[in-house]
Amino acid sequence: MYRQLVLIRRFEEHAAEAYAQAKIGGFLHLYIGEEAVAVGAINAVRETDHLLTHYRDHGYALVRGCDPKACMAELFGREDGLCHGRGGSMHLAEAARHFWGGYAIVGSHIPIGAGMAYAMQYQERDEVVLDFFGDGATGNGIFHEGLSMAALWNLPVIFICENNLYGMGATLAEESPVSEMRIKAEGYTMPSIQCDGMDVLSVYEALGKAAEHCRSGKGPYFVEAMTYRFRGHSMADPELYRDKSEVQRWRVRDPIPSFGDWCVEHGVCSSQELAQINEEVEGEMLEAVAFAEQSPWPDPAEVGRWIYAKPIDPESPARSEGAGAAVPLTSDAGV
Repeated sequence: MYRQLVLIRRFEEHAAEAYAQAKIGGFLHLYIGEEAVAVGAINAVRETDHLLTHYRDHGYALVRGCDPKACMAELFGREDGLCHGRGGSMHLAEAARHFWGGYAIVGSHIPIGAGMAYAMQYQERDEVVLDFFGDGATGNGIFHEGLSMAALWNLPVIFICENNLYGMGATLAEESPVSEMRIKAEGYTMPSIQCDGMDVLSVYEALGKAAEHCRSGKGPYFVEAMTYRFRGHSMADPELYRDKSEVQRWRVRDPIPSFGDWCVEHGVCSSQELAQINEEVEGEMLEAVAFAEQSPWPDPAEVGRWIYAKPIDPESPARSEGAGAAVPLTSDAGV
């Protein structure tokens, strides 16, 4: 888990550097400071369980085992990227690892998680769904719709709210009438728990309890992880809405050195071993950036591949019939 914490941090530090050099386009939302949530949560469940998350999604992909090189290449928009350069930073996904991706529309994946949990229930499988979102998403109507359906149908989904105290540039007090997001879940008779999102073991324990609850057929569970992002909402954020002193107070609780100290104090490993992990991960990230820079750009002729099942002829009376095998969408195909 310590290696995974460091992996996320170093990956994002290099991504931020590449973004500043205009090697990464679009938006880039960093997870720096919140790493303990992804690491603690995903390690507490099985590899066959399903993950959906918001657009601050790099950490989940890395913890689930997605190739850091492919993840970095995706940020660079290259063909060797996790989604062949089509998704970019906000849409990492890998079906083979049951990681169903980041979603750019706030809260949009909450009912999708409920729907996937319904599929697990319908097929009588014992897999659970982890649905991650921020505190800002709880003000959306779709949040309440998703929780209502999950509670009504007793679905095996864990709703994980990463409460980092800000919805973009709005403080928690400005965006919500309640300061604890788990209270909103209680309105749907859903059991909930609040954990320390800066402590990987606190998150691990909370998710273990939630997963056991869902897997035993008792329905959904709500986990609120209290955490904090050290960087702005995105790389384009000047951070004019919070004091530097506030950020510094939270940095004292940085989950990486805190967990490293715990490991040494409890005899899990030595400080030298932690230093070696840091060095190894830094080398891996340098390789990931080099891989991304050398990866080819996607072929413009295949811009529609994996979007349409087959080219659509608007003049064909059969255009609404069943889709065929996926093929590239050529420039002369009707859309």
